Amino acid sequence: MHHCRVDGEAEGSVEATELVRVHRPSLLVVDEYHAGASWNYLVGEARALVPGLRVILVAPVSRPPRLPDDPSQRPDVVLLRPFRIRQFADALVPPVAPASPRTSSG
Repeated sequence: MHHCRVDGEAEGSVEATELVRVHRPSLLVVDEYHAGASWNYLVGEARALVPGLRVILVAPVSRPPRLPDDPSQRPDVVLLRPFRIRQFADALVPPVAPASPRTSSG
């Protein structure tokens, strides 16, 4: 999907941090359920290892996550389950930087 390579899969935050340390990915998908209450710690640790790391957090719609005050621990995208595969595919692609405003003369 969007030519994303999967470097690993972890059961929790400690194992995930080690995978980030070894593989240095550009994208991390975190399931709140598997990461537990420490998902925000995982995000912060992963970004300390790989600055600029994009993070997608998956969480149940019945219990949306409370996002931390620290921006380094916030995900770039929160996907609430259930979601459509198109939503997941769209989340994989980083947003395009806005074009510079055009000026008109005349």
